[in-house]
Parts: sequence; C-alpha cells; structure tokens
Amino acid sequence: MKPLEILATGDQWVRPLVTRWSPGLAIRLYSKARSRFLPVFSRLPPRPVPVPAELSRTLWGLPFRTPLFNAAGMFKNGEGAEVVCCQGAGAFLAGTTTHRVRRGNRECGVGLPFVPYPRSGAASNFLGLPNPGHRAVARRLAERPRVEGFPLGASLAADPDTGLGEGQKLAELVDGLRAYADAGIDFLELNESCPNTGEEARGVDSLRQRLETVADGFLVHRDRPVPVIVKFSNDTDPEVVEPLVKTLLELGFDGINFGNTSIDYPRCRERIAAAERPLYDTFVQRFRGGVSGRPLKEVSLDLARRAVDAVRRANDSREFHVLRTGGIETAEDVRRSLAAGVALCQWYTGYFEAFGSAGHRLYDRLYSRLLAAAGSEGLFARG
Repeated sequence: MKPLEILATGDQWVRPLVTRWSPGLAIRLYSKARSRFLPVFSRLPPRPVPVPAELSRTLWGLPFRTPLFNAAGMFKNGEGAEVVCCQGAGAFLAGTTTHRVRRGNRECGVGLPFVPYPRSGAASNFLGLPNPGHRAVARRLAERPRVEGFPLGASLAADPDTGLGEGQKLAELVDGLRAYADAGIDFLELNESCPNTGEEARGVDSLRQRLETVADGFLVHRDRPVPVIVKFSNDTDPEVVEPLVKTLLELGFDGINFGNTSIDYPRCRERIAAAERPLYDTFVQRFRGGVSGRPLKEVSLDLARRAVDAVRRANDSREFHVLRTGGIETAEDVRRSLAAGVALCQWYTGYFEAFGSAGHRLYDRLYSRLLAAAGSEGLFARG
C-alpha cells in the first residue's frame, strides 16, 4: 500500500471524529488538507490496473473503456490524468476552466473552503472555480500521451463576476472551446450551473440565447466532431428537463449532464446525519457553497431518467447522450444509471470515499461488483 493510500485509509477512520470537533476547526483543517493532498496525489500514478473489456462502449465515435470517470472540479488544472488512467477510469475530465486565471474563493479567513460529512457520504465546497485558464490547461492536456479507450475531456465556464458584458464573456468562452479543440481534446462539457461564483440562475429562454451564441460560434464551425455536453444543476426543476433537452437538440449539442452540486440546503440537510448537522449548518451559514455526494443520489437519477425519456420522445436522428453526476458511489449506482439509459457516469465525492477504502484498486473493485450485478442485463453492449 502506497503512502497516500495509507493516509486516505487512516483519514476514513479519523474523519468521523474530526468532524465532531469545533465546526470552524474542521472546516479550516479539511480546506487546507484538500489543497495540499490533490497536487501530491496527481503526481504519483500507481501501477496500471487491467480494465474489463466488456465494459467498453463507443459514444460519438469515441471509445470509452468504461462508463465511469471523474467529474469536473476534481482536477481543475488538468493534472491527474495518468493517475486515474492507471486506476482504470473510463475517461478523464479536466477543469472547470475559465478564460482568466482564477484563484478561487477566500472567505472568513479560509481559502478554498471545503468540508466532508463522512457519515452522510457528502461534502460541501465553496471553491469558486480556481484554475489557470482555458489555454493553459489545453496546452497541458495536449502534451499528454494518449491511451486507447481513455478520452480526454475538459469542462469550461464563462468567466463569472468580471464586470464584463455577456457578449464578451461568451466570445471568450467560444475562444476556450476552440483552444481545446485545437489541442486535440476529445470531448467538452459546458458548466452552466456552478453554485460558487455568485452567478444568477437562468431561465430556459435566457439560456437558449447564451447557447445559441456558443452554437453559432463553435458548433457549426467544428473541423472535427468534438462532442459538447451541457451540464446543469441537480436543483433543476424537473418540469424544464424536456424543454432543455429539446433546446440542446435543436442547437446541435451532443449531450446533457445532471448535474452539478446543490444549493437546496433544506433538502440536503434532511439527508445529513444528525451528528454532522452542526458542521453542515456552520458551513452553509458562513460560505453557502454547493453540496455534493449521497444527498443528490435520487435527484440526479430522476433528472437523468427524465432526460433519457425526453431524448427518446424527441426521436432525433442525431447522436445525443445523457450523463449523470451526483451521488455516484457504488456499482449499484452505476448499474441503475445504465439501466435507466444513462450513457456515462461521473463521480467526485464518492470517488474519494472509495479511494479511502480501496486505494488505487477502487475502479477494479467497483467494476467487479458491477459485472457481477449487471452483466446479465446486457448493459455493456458496445455502441
């Protein structure tokens, strides 16, 4: 067992105790620990783990060796691809990046606020999109050796809270899409739902205007078929899922992802263990931020199912896929997603919980259970 695996395993035992301390102390401790752990983690790839061939699928002409990989926000700077590739992930997603360098949020004397709720399988963060910019990450990914069946993707967002007009922000977003396409990135994800930047939620009509600009500036000019997925919040009103899918299909986008972290604090609080609610309440009162992990499990699955049904009713001949993010932590979560018609799953909080118990074998363990549970259902047919 490698040192970082030992550290993560030990933390699994310590976390339930630490998070019962003074909430302020726990928040400062884990915010600093997260910022220090990830850069080291990303530089130490393990020995490659074999990936079961029967899990592979081809989407948008891209071979994915499995339907599970990291969500945006885990590797904002484009680092870590070699680590998760060796672990057995089906792809890699960098970002979310913006046009300008962002240092991220600092509030109440805490930089990049984050805290886990281990009893609840959840976490809160108020990171604020720290990243070195579209072009810096595109250059980093362009230098990565390619592995068959392991596509490289990037998540992008328009720069928030810059004082710039909407037109300039969208022009810079289109420039970022082009930079990633020129760097040979395989797929792209537009983040339309980050809760930690002070941006206001947008209605479907306003969103359509924004996405029309992206479609006119990038989609219709693609030199190669780089699929573009649009990611929405897990707080999305279920009634607007079908209009969202219809809009994306009409504009030429290639997929939809439900979704990002939640700011429905009362609903999430109901799913936080009683012993962790003082910590949860303190974080929400001081930082607000987004809630991730198990509290989003059923919401994300319901939204994804509705999106799958909407795509089927649209009966569009274009290839368009539904992705799911939020509450993915077990083989059963992936199985339920695939059975519902979801094409790809992304995990974040569940990933780190799994790393704490299985170390670098986390994908291997999940795949074994997934095959045992769902292999007979025909969920792994290619194409």
